[in-house]
Amino acid sequence: MPDHVDVVVAAGAPWGGTVAAGQLFEIVDLEGRQGVDFLAYSAADPLERYNAPNTVKKAATLYLTTGHQLLSDVARPLLTIVEDSWGLHDTIGGCCSEPSNAALYGVAGRPGCRENLLAALEPLGLGRRDLVPNVNFFCQVPVLDDNRLLPRTFAPASSKPGDRIVLRAEMDVMIAVSNCPQVLNPATGGRPTPIRLRVSDG
Repeated sequence: MPDHVDVVVAAGAPWGGTVAAGQLFEIVDLEGRQGVDFLAYSAADPLERYNAPNTVKKAATLYLTTGHQLLSDVARPLLTIVEDSWGLHDTIGGCCSEPSNAALYGVAGRPGCRENLLAALEPLGLGRRDLVPNVNFFCQVPVLDDNRLLPRTFAPASSKPGDRIVLRAEMDVMIAVSNCPQVLNPATGGRPTPIRLRVSDG
C-alpha cells in the first residue's frame, strides 16, 4: 500500500491505485466544473466492490456528501466521506463512454470515462467484468418533479476552483478514477481540466 500520493491528473486522463485502511483519499477540483468518475474495490477481495443501490439506501439520498459511506455489494463500508466542500455528488448517472456518446449524442469515435476506468483497472488486475455503476464526484443529476431527468442528464457543472472531497478508507481499497473527458454533456462545463489526487495518513 502507498504511504502517500500527490499527483495532478491531466484533463481527460485516468488514475488507479491503492489506499490503505485509515488513509485519506482527497480529490481537488483545481479549476472548477470538472466531473470525476470513481470506483472502489476491496483490495483483499476485488469481488467486493462499490454498490450504488446499497450506498443510496444507506444515505437515503441520491446526492452524496460529508458523513455518507460508499458501501460494497455486501453492504460493508469501503470509504466514508469525511470532508466535502460541494455536496451534490451523483450516484445514478454512471460513466460516459465511446458507445454511449454515439448512442446519446450521435458522435462516434469519442472515448469517455468507461475507457479511462478500464485503463485504470488494468494495472490493478481488473477489467471489463469489474465495471459497475460508479460515483460521479462534482456532478449532479437532478430528478425532476415528474420523475424525468434532464435531456442531457447532468446539471450544468457548478463546482468552484479548489472544491474538494476527502474520503477515509474503511478497509484496504483499490481505486479507479477517470478525470472526465466529456464535452457533449455539462459534466465538465465543456472544457475538461486537471484534478489533484492525494493519499495521506488519516
